[in-house]
Amino acid sequence: MNPTDEQTAAADHFHTGDHLALQAGAGTGKTTTLALLAHNTQRRGRYIAYNRAIALDAATRFPNTVTCKTAHALAFAAIGHRYTRRLNAPRRPAWQTGQELGITKPVRIGERDLSPKTLSHATLRTVTRFCHSADPTITHHHIPHLRGLEEPSLHHQLTQLITPFACKAWADLQHPDDGKVRFDHDHYLKIWSLTNPKIDADFLLLDEAQDTNPVVEQIFNNQRNHAQLVMVGDSAQAIYQWRGAKDVMTGFDGTDLALSKSFRFGPRLAHEANRWLAIADAPIRLQGSTQVPTKIGFVARPDAVLCRTNVGAITEVVQLLAADYRVALVGGGESLRALALAARDLKEGRRTNHSELVLFTSWRDLQDYAGHDPAGRDLQPLVDLVDKHGTDAILAAVNQLTEEDRAQVTVSTVHKAKGREWPTVRIADDFHPPPDSDQQDDSGRPIPRPIGDAEARLAYVAVTRTRTRLDIGGLHWIDRHPDGMRTVNADPSGDAW
Repeated sequence: MNPTDEQTAAADHFHTGDHLALQAGAGTGKTTTLALLAHNTQRRGRYIAYNRAIALDAATRFPNTVTCKTAHALAFAAIGHRYTRRLNAPRRPAWQTGQELGITKPVRIGERDLSPKTLSHATLRTVTRFCHSADPTITHHHIPHLRGLEEPSLHHQLTQLITPFACKAWADLQHPDDGKVRFDHDHYLKIWSLTNPKIDADFLLLDEAQDTNPVVEQIFNNQRNHAQLVMVGDSAQAIYQWRGAKDVMTGFDGTDLALSKSFRFGPRLAHEANRWLAIADAPIRLQGSTQVPTKIGFVARPDAVLCRTNVGAITEVVQLLAADYRVALVGGGESLRALALAARDLKEGRRTNHSELVLFTSWRDLQDYAGHDPAGRDLQPLVDLVDKHGTDAILAAVNQLTEEDRAQVTVSTVHKAKGREWPTVRIADDFHPPPDSDQQDDSGRPIPRPIGDAEARLAYVAVTRTRTRLDIGGLHWIDRHPDGMRTVNADPSGDAW
């Protein structure tokens, strides 16, 4: 390969031994760059991958002086293997685990009744959130927020109730041979992190650093005194904070470098991506490749449709199947099936254990919440879809999904599309502009609220998944929003089509 000037600069700094934070925009060849660094040194390295598939792919691209593993694989080799008997335990309902922890009675908080099942789910989710953190002990901020208990005073009551049970569950997980709580891979990773481990390597390469759990960040940063640290990622693609991930690049103590030339798409698409990067106040701006003439405009039949939410994905799947397309869903249909089954339970007068809907007593209760409570706005499309088509039609649509290699159109949430690309992409209609503020412009029209950083990052990921043509679809409102209008510079292509 002929490295770019930015890749050459990264190699030069790497060879001087600097700790590096490499901001790599969408399609800029970050793995290729890391392999370039590794091939030009005899030192021993460790590449820490985001998941096993990435680690296996990286192993074919790095020299044999670099071991490619996930953080979980490192933890299993060091300490996780001691818990093999517990890892093989059969799955069991959360309420059974909760019962053995002493969760046996329903509790009322505010106007919501919390069943033992709900309390058990919240307890186990608390342990998971703790395992993703860098904290040494379980505290109140690990307790998950539940829909319907958004008020701080109500959430505080929940934390007072859940924390003792979560601490009891964590104590149970310390036993290698047996216990009440089902042991999983995040548990031994956390146990390993609490031993302050030392990774034997001359340098460490941390991939997807913008979505690193704090527990992995802690392990990585603790190697600073004996190993050179290199983290690579894209701060503008940090879209998993809701799951406990953290962008560890912005606060990293090291030399900041960037990869800004994208080999995935052309200048016109880079211009659109830069609009969202500016709104998100991201540290880089992209250059498109003139060899890739990406266009922006209407796409009659896209290769992929990208949605903001699972509810949006359900809507797209139903509509595409009704139009006789063969449809695939990235990640499979289980998340959609679970939502539909939860909705059916509520419509038939039963409570549901679905984490999003667990506190609602009936379908009418959910309709009122989605229609009148600002916190429930994102559930309104689900309510509309069920009211229009019924849950049986949604379940039937999920059953008609096909594999990606046989599909005409692939539907995905943006979160599941991260790291993927398609020739043509349409953005779904569930990307909504911010609501209007109380202020008015000179013409008396209400002024929209600013676009939040998290929403801008999600849009950036969405628009950069294509190679040849993007139908901006549900994000078309950006052209009229003040934030979008402020960030528009001269179009480098001179033509939006």
